[in-house]
Amino acid sequence: MDIAFVLYGQMTALDLVGPYEVLAGHPQVKPHFVAETLGTVRCDNGLAIQADATFDDLPGAELIVVPGSSHWRTALDDDSLIRWLAAAHARATWTTSVCTGSTLLAKAGVLTGRRATSHWVARDTLADDGAIVSSDRVVIDGDVITCAGVSAGIDMALTLAATLWGEPTASAIQLALEYDPQPPFDHGSP
Repeated sequence: MDIAFVLYGQMTALDLVGPYEVLAGHPQVKPHFVAETLGTVRCDNGLAIQADATFDDLPGAELIVVPGSSHWRTALDDDSLIRWLAAAHARATWTTSVCTGSTLLAKAGVLTGRRATSHWVARDTLADDGAIVSSDRVVIDGDVITCAGVSAGIDMALTLAATLWGEPTASAIQLALEYDPQPPFDHGSP
């Protein structure tokens, strides 16, 4: 299974790396880091990730993972990224997003008329672009899975792993990652 992990400037590292850790170790997975151009892409925290395929090299994949960004409004103006997302979604079996990555899918027309979620700061933008906004942590609508802010990417990827490979496999991945969230503070949600 080819997975396109989408890279763009100032994306949030955990939005990409969390789902990568869950999905990329499966023997059926061939991960690709795709961006407009080959080379280093910097995350919003300065982490550098190497693009190994361009949008032209990889016009689509079976699974697409779109990370969010604290600079998501700027990313909405990246026409080549938005065009690639629309075209790649048409070829994909699954299209997923983490955090504000869903705003990019909405801008690409992928979420029109679909239930979707995002980080709470961006939910109004989803509605403006035709999505039916949910406050759920993970939302599945047909062949699209969106999730709430940053750390929810791990939950989304585990949910997808259970769908693709069964709950025992997803549970084993969760155990191997020792994913057992116990936040030190109970701040709830907005």
